[in-house]
Amino acid sequence: MNKAVETNGECRADSVMLSDDAVKLIAEIEELKKQRGALIMAHYYQRGEIQSLADCIGDSLALARQAARTDAPVIVMCGVHFMGETAKLLSPDKVVLVPDINAGCSLADSCPAPDLEAFIKSHPGHTVISYVNTSAAVKALSDVVVTSGNADKIIESLPADEKIIFGPDRNLGSYINQRTGRNMVLWPGACHVHERFSLEKILELKKQHPGAHILVHPECPAPVRLVADRIGSTAALLKYAVSMPAGSEFIVATESGILVEMERMCPDKKFIPAPPTDSTCGCNDCNFMKLNTLVKLRDCLRDMSPAIEIDPALADRARKPIDRMLEISDRLGI
Repeated sequence: MNKAVETNGECRADSVMLSDDAVKLIAEIEELKKQRGALIMAHYYQRGEIQSLADCIGDSLALARQAARTDAPVIVMCGVHFMGETAKLLSPDKVVLVPDINAGCSLADSCPAPDLEAFIKSHPGHTVISYVNTSAAVKALSDVVVTSGNADKIIESLPADEKIIFGPDRNLGSYINQRTGRNMVLWPGACHVHERFSLEKILELKKQHPGAHILVHPECPAPVRLVADRIGSTAALLKYAVSMPAGSEFIVATESGILVEMERMCPDKKFIPAPPTDSTCGCNDCNFMKLNTLVKLRDCLRDMSPAIEIDPALADRARKPIDRMLEISDRLGI
């Protein structure tokens, strides 16, 4: 199926092999999208067939920017729950739908708001910086929200002696401490997908493909980051792959959904998913991301449900650190 899709502000044509049932479902979705005036957004970790029909795809920062500026009355966020919340915070007058309300996030779940509030009280005088992979309640406790694509630059823009609490991802936090020379206090959370990568299996793959570039997301533990040729957000890893010459090979240590876009943009290159420790499968999938399906996407547009709702008072507090992130990112040109 050929489809024009916006990715980070640029149109692209996509081609994905689809079954007859999938083609029928996509036709239904397209018709419902027109009826609702909906914008379908998808994270890079979504299933390939959902990426193929999305109006825009991207990482968390790109999707947040798109949600903030869209004129569409209805947004369908194909991602996980916190992404739907972020879209609703940035477009409070819009209807924000998610295909599966149970598509959560292990990283967000690792940082309950009451526990973080107690942690903040035990570290008075600290600026609270929260990763976007958090609930609206956690964002409401934060001074600034960041993504993996802008975290180091935003933190570097703050005074060198500023005391900072960073959460919830301890791996991303330690990476930023290393890059910036900071000594941020880290919340001990982690992403179940990125924690599962096996250094041993990655090194075995490297022996089989000695010329391959190892691409690693900063949510991965330090031993995996140490063997990386490039560490970065999904968008940064994609950009790096595009920049390499034809025939290049890559071992990719992040959620396997990104390979859809990598292979589409780089058909003359080879991408090898890094395997998890606890599986014989070659892929490392986020079970929450993969809860979204074409059937659920069709149903949510048909029924206008499930819809994201956030208490207005909580939303007012949670929106401020996101607005600050976008303001700093725009000012720094990131």
